[in-house]
Amino acid sequence: MVDTGLRERILAGLRGTAPSPGSADWRIAGVPQEQATRLRSSFPAQAVPAAVLMPLIDHPGGLTVLLTQRAEQLKNHAGQVSFPGGRIEPCDNGPLGAALRETREEIGLGAERVHVIGYLPDHIIISGYRVTPVVGLVDPGFSLQLDAAEVRATFEVPIEFLFDAHNHHSRLRRIGDEEIPVYDIPYGGHHIWGATAGMLMTLYHLVTGGSR
Repeated sequence: MVDTGLRERILAGLRGTAPSPGSADWRIAGVPQEQATRLRSSFPAQAVPAAVLMPLIDHPGGLTVLLTQRAEQLKNHAGQVSFPGGRIEPCDNGPLGAALRETREEIGLGAERVHVIGYLPDHIIISGYRVTPVVGLVDPGFSLQLDAAEVRATFEVPIEFLFDAHNHHSRLRRIGDEEIPVYDIPYGGHHIWGATAGMLMTLYHLVTGGSR
């Protein structure tokens, strides 16, 4: 059964949010903020500003999340599941411009189909980026044109599947002197993990009232 209230809870949870580059409100892979603060020294000191679009496809039967499978030849995060995005360039005028530009370049999804509903706290990732997740509702019925140099494939996952705690597989990863809980979310033949899973967990906790 489709959770008809989930879309409204996501909208409510993101209402009034704004980009937070440079602020103290940031995450590491969705771990609790107190632990993330202790681990900050294990990550690059000068993180490169970047942004991704978290595209929520607004199907009549319920939201899905559009994800990409990165090309195998990329230098960073090759073959991983990710959101479209990249570093913020001077021409972008901030995270929103970067997320929309990169989305068009990587998968051919135009900004005219994206309705921004909010932002998640920045996520600092081990490869040296500080990523601002831009969350947008996307009108369905689009066709994509993938940049084969960056994206091997795309797929959609129902938001209800991603928000079902039974699908969150926790494991411990050692960073510095601590072990932190990280999450894997298998879906079909895909493996959602790392920063992508961390951002999804941040959205999940935001909407369900958790603390991460």
